[in-house]
Amino acid sequence: MRLLACSLVFTFAVCLAAEKKLPVAKAGNSKLQITATLYHDKDSIRDELGSDLGGYFKVIRVELTPTGETPLLVDKDDFLLRSFKDGQKSAPFEPSQIAGRGALVVSTTSSGGGIVAEDRGPIWGGIPGTGGRPRRLGGMEPPGVGNAAGQTEAVATAKTGVGEKENPLLAVLKEKVLPEGEISKPLSGLLYFSLEGKHKPKDLELHYLGPAGKIVLKFR
Repeated sequence: MRLLACSLVFTFAVCLAAEKKLPVAKAGNSKLQITATLYHDKDSIRDELGSDLGGYFKVIRVELTPTGETPLLVDKDDFLLRSFKDGQKSAPFEPSQIAGRGALVVSTTSSGGGIVAEDRGPIWGGIPGTGGRPRRLGGMEPPGVGNAAGQTEAVATAKTGVGEKENPLLAVLKEKVLPEGEISKPLSGLLYFSLEGKHKPKDLELHYLGPAGKIVLKFR
């Protein structure tokens, strides 16, 4: 039943993509065929999830169709999103990393009398594809304004999420994320990636590096 539901969801997604002209890429080999639909702007992401995720993420719906006789093991970490624009790479984020209760919030203060803008976007540490270092989602450093001689300092505050209500978006992200496990029939779901700056569809490639071998999908 779950596979049938995924297939119906994918069919609807393809029709929606055609209607809105969302970028679609297809590629495969003797073991696996992949169709990927790219939600690359705030409007298309909001239509799919009810939120634009702050403009920090690219969302890709993938349909996996095994074509060999042996079942395939599916893992979200089999995928990697790459940008030709600046060489950035991103592995998929877990729903809890996007809309979970805990986050690391960074604010900036000035010791020289200048006024410094404050960026309270979440920062995640050690996420694959970020070079192993914490970074702010969106990649924008707070700009200093006023006295250029003033020194600025970034202060990180860890939020445990204790006592906070669960973000309703988390349930949506979990429901629509690509399921993991062994498959022998078509399977569909979403993957969530974060890249700094703006990237056109033609700049992006989705790489599959799983048990079926390497497959590259180009959004052109």
